Amino acid sequence: MDAKTSKVDPKLLELLVCPLTKGRLSYRAADNELVSEKARLAYPIRDGIPIMLISEARKIED
Repeated sequence: MDAKTSKVDPKLLELLVCPLTKGRLSYRAADNELVSEKARLAYPIRDGIPIMLISEARKIED
């Protein structure tokens, strides 16, 4: 299965929070990542598994 087409369980997404801010995450399907607007970080999803490590997150630039 391609990493871009892998799906994450919607129930899992409801439980996950940003490890830095403990705030809500939004799912960005186009980039296959979970976004914390408050922390300005995007956490990748690989093979359907969210990688919730700050060191793996992409910084969101303005």
